Amino acid sequence: MGSTSSAEREAARPAAAGRRGAVVAALMLSMALAALDATIVSTAVPQIVGDLGGFSVFSWLFSGYLLAVTVTLPLYGKLSDTFGRKPVLIAGSALFLLGSLLCALAWNMGALIAFRVVQGLGGGALQGTVQTLAADLYPLKDRPKIQSKLSTVWALSAVAGPGLGGLLAAYADWRWIFLINLPIGALALWLIVRHLHEPEREATAPARVDWAGALAVFACGGVLLTALVQGGVAWPWLSAPSLALFGAGLALVAVVVLVERRAAEPIIPGWVWRRRAIAAVNLALGALGLLMVAPSVFLPTYAQSVLGLAPVAAGFVLSVWTLSWPVSAALSQHVYRRIGFRSTAMLGIGTAALILFAFPFLPYPGQAWQPALLMLLLGAALGLFQLPLIVGVQSTVGWAERGTTTASVLFCRQTGQTIGAAVFGAVANGVLAARLGGAGDLDSVTRALASGSAPEATRWAIADAVHAVYLGAACAAALAFLVLLFLAPRKFPVLKD
Repeated sequence: MGSTSSAEREAARPAAAGRRGAVVAALMLSMALAALDATIVSTAVPQIVGDLGGFSVFSWLFSGYLLAVTVTLPLYGKLSDTFGRKPVLIAGSALFLLGSLLCALAWNMGALIAFRVVQGLGGGALQGTVQTLAADLYPLKDRPKIQSKLSTVWALSAVAGPGLGGLLAAYADWRWIFLINLPIGALALWLIVRHLHEPEREATAPARVDWAGALAVFACGGVLLTALVQGGVAWPWLSAPSLALFGAGLALVAVVVLVERRAAEPIIPGWVWRRRAIAAVNLALGALGLLMVAPSVFLPTYAQSVLGLAPVAAGFVLSVWTLSWPVSAALSQHVYRRIGFRSTAMLGIGTAALILFAFPFLPYPGQAWQPALLMLLLGAALGLFQLPLIVGVQSTVGWAERGTTTASVLFCRQTGQTIGAAVFGAVANGVLAARLGGAGDLDSVTRALASGSAPEATRWAIADAVHAVYLGAACAAALAFLVLLFLAPRKFPVLKD
């Protein structure tokens, strides 16, 4: 398929879908698959390790998938702007399903990790292209509805993933965790092929793809994210492997900048950071990814170790934010139509900062309803924050730039989550070491509590560690507020539909 000018693409944009309802169903199924596979493996690890071995490297089942999704987002965004959304989504779905089938057939842990990476390579296309198509299919006034639907699907799937994975591993076989993707993904793929009709664009010259830039971005992102994911886990932060990876990553950053400046059609074009609205949203949602680590990673540990809840009840304390987030997101349109995208997002993230700051003041040990109430309020605040920014930034660009813009936003959010996991993990372990005289980390301490061999002082130490993490998350929310206050334009330069 050839390339066209921006004007030609803009003229063709309104004819985006054949049967929009069928396409939306396919997008929701695709989003559910991407969200499920980020979490579904977690509760099946004992069965997987018991069958395949490889306990020392099983964390790469999650890290490999996350890395592949994150580093491919910019590439898929650019490809969707160049060739159209449909071929990118079809190719990504097929790659994701191939990875799922291979995971189900894995014969050892190394093979399973490699096939999880293949899954992630397809998952990057699912995440970015689904969000871009949602903006293509609906005018500005209707985008909150589809985005809130996708947010609901993502939240429910992410929360349901661990439970579904545990059920399949316990009552069937862990390989069904991956086989279940095949019928769902096949249905979504068929709906896309059958019902998504993009306009044909007149071929003028062969489309140019910046493969050198894509390789450089992939290598740079892979090295830096590996350093963040494995630092403090597989090796100490100041060890030779950690320093070597960070050094190589910084060198590759320079290579990316050099290659992208010379490319005719760069994977990460400079305008992504030169336009105030896009740059501000990228940084603000990077901070969102950072702060989301506090509740999603550390709250279940707090609920079990400090409140003494069972795993199911602890999961409920976390999951209540999935009830308020999509509702708040759906209602946010009534706010931003009155006061604007920027002011609505600032209201949401400012409220979120106060809620996160309030968490350390909960009584010890407290009742389960107290953190659950804070999570319910936090979900409502973040719904006011995230969706107006995504809808707003997608509305400042035309069809030919929307894929790249959406991918940059998702890339920054994913990168923020990776950085948050590394930083807050170090913070939690540092507080525990100070409270317990330099012995133990969060994982070993929580295991000791579960076995009943840890004293009450250990529960206090865990509470202090999680409180410190929440204070860090509140600082991340405050940072997002300041970014919007000083960098984002008062009124987003929205293009007419």
